[in-house]
Amino acid sequence: MIRPELDGRIALVTGSATGVGRELLLSLADCGASVAVHYRSSEEEAETVAERARERGAPEATTVQGDVANPDAVEAMFDSVEEKLGTVDVLVNNVGPFAPAHWEEISYEKWNTVLQANINGTYLCCKRALPGMREQNWGRIVNVGYASSEKGLVNPKNAPYFIAKAGVLMFTRMLANDTQDDGITVNAISPYVVENSDEFPEELPRGRPANFEDMEQAMLFFLEEGSDYISGENIEVDGGWLPEKV
Repeated sequence: MIRPELDGRIALVTGSATGVGRELLLSLADCGASVAVHYRSSEEEAETVAERARERGAPEATTVQGDVANPDAVEAMFDSVEEKLGTVDVLVNNVGPFAPAHWEEISYEKWNTVLQANINGTYLCCKRALPGMREQNWGRIVNVGYASSEKGLVNPKNAPYFIAKAGVLMFTRMLANDTQDDGITVNAISPYVVENSDEFPEELPRGRPANFEDMEQAMLFFLEEGSDYISGENIEVDGGWLPEKV
């Protein structure tokens, strides 16, 4: 089990009141980080996760609300975390809504929501986190992508999500290059299907979806002290999935 030493570090995981984001945040609490549980509408669930984080070892845990695609909301989110906990050392961009329908059937509003939250949300949170990370010459950013991005797959069903996650991966690599002299690493973890998904394909690599621990281990690898020379990389948490086989 990978378990980086994060005592004294402050972590913000977007979309961490439920699902994958919740489990990623709790794994950071296990490593001794103080954590900020981000939510958009599920305040009660966020408070429950914050309490669980304290029980799991987080010295401090707070909640923060906001729409990651809204610049003013992102500014307020980070202001709140900095006031309550301090400078964000570890940022995990997990928010990423999707639209499981043929692209011609998706409304412009839904199409735009998916692109905005995935691409603009990642951009805005990274941009806001960087000044503090640069000032202390240390920071870790992990963006959650999708396995199709590396494989060049764009499915007509859920097209904006596939396109958005490809953009997230490109942004990850650009930002890694731009921060290489700042003590910051920027990487991505990209699942195919995760166990909390609403529906699964008929066939799955290795006979199962990725579980939360698979995702946690990939993220924690990038936070290990010995991983500080690894930036701009993407770990596909997909069991060896190839589109033509599934």
